[in-house]
Amino acid sequence: MGLLSQGSPLSWEETKRHADHVRRHGILQFLHIYHAVKDRHKDVLKWGDEVEYMLVSFDHENKKVRLVLSGEEVLETLQEKGERTNPNHPTLWRPEYGSYMIEGTPGQPYGGTMSEFNTVEDNMRKRRKEATSLLGENQALCTITSFPRLGCPGFTLPEFKPNPVEGGASKSLFFPDEAINKHPRFSTLTRNIRHRRGEKVVINVPIFKDKNTPSPFIETFPEDEEAAKASKPDHIYMDAMGFGMGNCCLQPLKNNNYRISKSRYDSIDSYLSECGEKYNDIDLTIDKEIYEQLLQEGIDRLLAQHVAHLFIRDPLTLFEEKIHLDDANESDHFENIQSTNWQTMRFKPPPPNSDIGWRVEFRPMEVQLTDFENSAYVVFVVLLTRVILSYKLDFLIPLSKVDENMKVAQKRDAVLQGMFYFRKDICKGGNTVVDGYGKAQNSPELAVEEYALMSIDTIINGKEGVFPGLIPILNSYLENMEVDVDTRCSILNYLKLIKKRASGELMTVARWMREFIANHPDYKQDSVLTDEMNYSLILKCNQIANELCECPELLGPAFRKVKYSGSKTDSSN
Repeated sequence: MGLLSQGSPLSWEETKRHADHVRRHGILQFLHIYHAVKDRHKDVLKWGDEVEYMLVSFDHENKKVRLVLSGEEVLETLQEKGERTNPNHPTLWRPEYGSYMIEGTPGQPYGGTMSEFNTVEDNMRKRRKEATSLLGENQALCTITSFPRLGCPGFTLPEFKPNPVEGGASKSLFFPDEAINKHPRFSTLTRNIRHRRGEKVVINVPIFKDKNTPSPFIETFPEDEEAAKASKPDHIYMDAMGFGMGNCCLQPLKNNNYRISKSRYDSIDSYLSECGEKYNDIDLTIDKEIYEQLLQEGIDRLLAQHVAHLFIRDPLTLFEEKIHLDDANESDHFENIQSTNWQTMRFKPPPPNSDIGWRVEFRPMEVQLTDFENSAYVVFVVLLTRVILSYKLDFLIPLSKVDENMKVAQKRDAVLQGMFYFRKDICKGGNTVVDGYGKAQNSPELAVEEYALMSIDTIINGKEGVFPGLIPILNSYLENMEVDVDTRCSILNYLKLIKKRASGELMTVARWMREFIANHPDYKQDSVLTDEMNYSLILKCNQIANELCECPELLGPAFRKVKYSGSKTDSSN
């Protein structure tokens, strides 16, 4: 979860006074790192994953489930028993924004052999079992994107009522500050974003209109003028970073020098590779002084404009003890800006004076219920990177089309109903790894012909005469690799899950959740999710995650040979 410095946090006004200092020295720190590692080549591809977990508590008697605000205590014990005792411990644990959340990663990165694809799920199981062993009775570890009753009265354990006062962090009507991780970075980030905006965060999500939903659906806030003004009809109004940290307005920065068209939380704004340059077709706001400085230091133009784009932002948090740093040996100022740009991809230089290589984070993944699903998605993405490099495939399309794809992807049932821009010819320089799909088209005049609208089924599974499909390409790659039988079997099971979700034969988690609620006996077709409905849903999610029940519509009819229990929440209900 980004930079986690310790110290005395500064207010927004104090932080703002040091903004230019942070940017200036952040660039110097980046340059020191760049010059130290710029000639490093031919590293073995290492990779890993991060999974975020929520801690939940089931009240079986009252049919209620709540988020448990004990993430810090659980994390401390996990770290004490793990990495602090044994540097080679198989798991690593880190804090997350919510005090009901923890983040788990493999203890060591995975390497370049095919057999390591077969260790991902086992490591995820270790993480789930390790953390679950520290939970109380009727508590569980949950991997869901969003807790359905987040912000509703009594959603935490212990229960805290929001206290929307100016001196607090979020000033939220719904999300108590006690639900924010106690590390000063998180509350300071929350408070400083609010002070910088001059108002609370404003999030309006369209309500799902069902048969008995009031129309218009209007929430009233008679005691909060700011909320009354910000909320919209037929929308669910939210007012805190805890609801997602990603819904921000256009932001004029640095004495109004810039007008920025995207939030810090958004899709990427430019490709960094030379072959992607011609597809950089969206306006990129940059700090021109920083851009020129980077060019003079020998940074290539595309990387220079990327960094100069990141550094149009203000630092959002700063610690008194971390203002004056040794730029040759520390990188806090660079990371301060870098780690508060939350884009769909992140290009990360190594930490100073380390043997870690350059890293890329692939960030738009949605967490799944089970370790099997999460492993499938991780293996699919990493395997695809191998295939791109081995077959020299080209998936680039204009970034404006990527943005359009992201908008379509947000819509309900987009996996079955949506059409997405995708490159038609993916074989660079006439590479014919997949026969019958044309030759590379690299001339600018043919740019319009390079991509077309396709369904997810076509992109993943292929369509004759249109596109070969990612799964068939991966299968072709696997047939030409030496892979042991057990690993091949695991990979094929992962690919089968993705294949069937893309075709609609299996549901996505989102669709399965919608149908579960729609078919719940207590649901009145009024868009209201009650405590008991939420309890039923999360209990079912937990049973599926721990393989205590089958869910063929989500995972297939025989998705597991082995049963195990990592749960303390079994209920006869």
